[in-house]
Amino acid sequence: MSMETKRPRATYRLQFHRGFTLRDALAIVPYLAALGVSHAYASPLLAARAGSTHGYDVCDPTRVNPEVGTAAEFEAFVAALRERGLGLVLDIVPNHMAAARENPWWWDVLRNGRKSPFAGYFDIDWESPGDGLRGKVLLPVLGDELQQVLERDELGVLSEGGEVMVRYFDHRYPVNPETLPAPGTLREEAIAGFNTDRESLVRLLELQHYRLSFWRQGDHRLNYRRFFTITDLAGIRVERPEVFTATHNRIIDWHRRGWIDGVRVDHPDGLRDPQQYLSDLRESVPGAWIVVEKILEPGEDLPVDWPVDGTTGYDYLARVDELFVDPAGERPITEFYSRFTGEPTDYGPMVREKKRWILTNQLLTEVERLVRLLEVILAARCPERAVGFDETRQAIVAMLVCFPVYRTYAQVGKSGRSDADRAWIAQALASATQEHPTPAPWILTFIGDLLQDRLEEGLEAEFVMRFQQLAGPAMAKGVEDTTFYCFNRLVVLNEVGGDPSHFGVGLQTFHAACRRSLEQWPGTMLASTTHDTKRSGDVRARLTVLSEIPDRWAEAVRRWSDWNERHRRDGLPDRNAEYLFYQILVGAWPLPVDRALAYMEKASREAKQHTNWTDRNAAYDEALAGFVSSVIGDPEFVGMLEQFLPDVIVAGRINSLAQTLLKLTTPGVPDLYQGTELWDLSLVDPDNRRPVDYGVREEALKHLERESRSRTVPLTTGTFREASDDGRIKMSVIHRTLHFRRLHELLYRKGDYLPLSATGVRTMHVCAFARSLGGTIAITVVPRLVHGLAGGRDPIPVGGEIWGDTRLALPPALSGCRLRNVFTGAHLEVRALGGNPSVMLAEVLADFPVALLEKIDPDARASTQATHAS
Repeated sequence: MSMETKRPRATYRLQFHRGFTLRDALAIVPYLAALGVSHAYASPLLAARAGSTHGYDVCDPTRVNPEVGTAAEFEAFVAALRERGLGLVLDIVPNHMAAARENPWWWDVLRNGRKSPFAGYFDIDWESPGDGLRGKVLLPVLGDELQQVLERDELGVLSEGGEVMVRYFDHRYPVNPETLPAPGTLREEAIAGFNTDRESLVRLLELQHYRLSFWRQGDHRLNYRRFFTITDLAGIRVERPEVFTATHNRIIDWHRRGWIDGVRVDHPDGLRDPQQYLSDLRESVPGAWIVVEKILEPGEDLPVDWPVDGTTGYDYLARVDELFVDPAGERPITEFYSRFTGEPTDYGPMVREKKRWILTNQLLTEVERLVRLLEVILAARCPERAVGFDETRQAIVAMLVCFPVYRTYAQVGKSGRSDADRAWIAQALASATQEHPTPAPWILTFIGDLLQDRLEEGLEAEFVMRFQQLAGPAMAKGVEDTTFYCFNRLVVLNEVGGDPSHFGVGLQTFHAACRRSLEQWPGTMLASTTHDTKRSGDVRARLTVLSEIPDRWAEAVRRWSDWNERHRRDGLPDRNAEYLFYQILVGAWPLPVDRALAYMEKASREAKQHTNWTDRNAAYDEALAGFVSSVIGDPEFVGMLEQFLPDVIVAGRINSLAQTLLKLTTPGVPDLYQGTELWDLSLVDPDNRRPVDYGVREEALKHLERESRSRTVPLTTGTFREASDDGRIKMSVIHRTLHFRRLHELLYRKGDYLPLSATGVRTMHVCAFARSLGGTIAITVVPRLVHGLAGGRDPIPVGGEIWGDTRLALPPALSGCRLRNVFTGAHLEVRALGGNPSVMLAEVLADFPVALLEKIDPDARASTQATHAS
């Protein structure tokens, strides 16, 4: 449900932590204003765990994170933004908090158990069955079984700051005061006894409201909901009014004061009832711009009844990536990938395989909570049918494995399901029945009926709501964090919100999606790089070029692999990792060895094929690290790589400029991730969260502003070739487009989106559209499939000569008009061809690879001519 809100013109994402504080942000406010954005867009600013580099591990939602600044410094930052005419958008985290000592609510729960006033804040199963867990919270934090830890005297008791705590190395856990003597000599003697008498320490531990256990037990026995598989991020029950109030009061207060204009909602699919939460949020921050980190699968739309302005842009990101992938490259690249790696190329079965592994290993405790619920429901509703625990678990896992989207959105007490939800449930049921036969197939049908039924309070509702909450983590961990590191056919497609089985989209599909976005979600965010992308937009822009040169790419990989055989150890690493590594080198070169090692380590462990985070294969890890270091340190290989790269880099930069201009002019709110206003060849986090050198960027922007004041025109074919290495060309496109957008804010906020078609020899290589409002018209023109457009010429031409007779048809309203190129200053005559207005692309793109054209007002033109004549 789109609505009129205080929508930004463009945002700039800032990652706050102790290395980049509110004081640092205050210093760059003039730069952000000069660049042309309307809003700073901050990562979470509420108090998080010490040393947090992202802020999603909130400990205290009532105050500013002390590592990034004080309340006064936050107010000063907001004031500086307002003074420059800028606003602030804040990232918020409603799904979870840090399960850590720094979190006073969590600490109180561990100390006082169910008696804690915060016991209902966290999603804890206090009736969890098993070994002494009833009424306790499992803490899987020990490096070994409890008995072995005790035998090594690694556990003890101490008193710090007047509080008695259990000590495990540097970790601390509260002791329930009711299990200790009163403060004084007896308490001191008791503490000494705990540290010398193991049996008394064991008795003390048994009396606590938590149970310390081996960390490996977390995935099998944990009894509180968490964020995905991260045990130290505990899910909170924001659906309860008191929890919503406690966690959102500070944010609501900042909005009431006018300090924040909008919020980005992290991971809404983790919530029990996203629609209700978003309605509560909308009511609490009226007029705010709200976007949600909702990952949409192919064919899925954002629920129309959500009171938000759109998503955080992963759907847009995937759409643009595919626009620049050549579908003609799919078959040869797929065949070569299969031959070279020996890996399967059927994406769907791989997704289901990886989801099943995640559910039966890392998410087993969440699955078994569902099994216990369903067993009770089956016993009440189908007492005549005997069914075992394993059969029930198989059915639940099969449904989750086959679920085609993150989740559905049933609500307790609300009648009916959306047509979309019904379709997804039916699809999952059909797939599960066909592909994952169980000993009791009727249970699958029973689950499908439960998911479709009207929900009233009770066990059935509890099952459905928790099933929905678990479907999202199964998808995220199985696909984004596993399959995306295994299916390496063309990794530009392996991005959050994307589908690697889709190999490119056509112009009509892209335009239709943009028009639909304008009609349904005109305030949605448009992203190309985020703090969570697997590879930056510039890396992906370069990697799309490989789809255009499949034969040359295959020949290069064969040659590199033959040469680098000398760097392998006992046949390791595997060919799939080697193939991924070559793509990363092409996309991010020059790539220092330390960053390459960090990336490949993460990629191999996320893939979980030979090694992973919890069961590391030392031999494989060492062989992979040795291969990466040796290959990058091999001058002969580096020479071969750098011989392959020049035209790929040029085409990638043109792609980047094209994708940047599309993001800045298609319907929605464009976001710039920190530092990406220059070329940015970052990989997955934490690589993409490295410090940004704002000194370099401020100097580059000042240089551009000086050129603008002196009326020189830096955006030409020559300057693209001569000055593109430092990225100022990209900054120029961003700077000029954002300022043009500011001058025509209503045009880009409400203007129509008109796809433009081309005729001639290069029609498939141009993407163009007009934004129109009243008499104001602006036209975006960008090339695509640039390497093919150049026809194999080296160096790749970036001027008008490559366009031949290709002509762009224009809206009838432009008949007899002239257009001005915002980037080059050139004026173009609109000519009629067969009675229809058009321009030659050879003229539009004569001096620069992309174009932003504005209609020249005839009155303004006459006035200008008169002035020049006088």
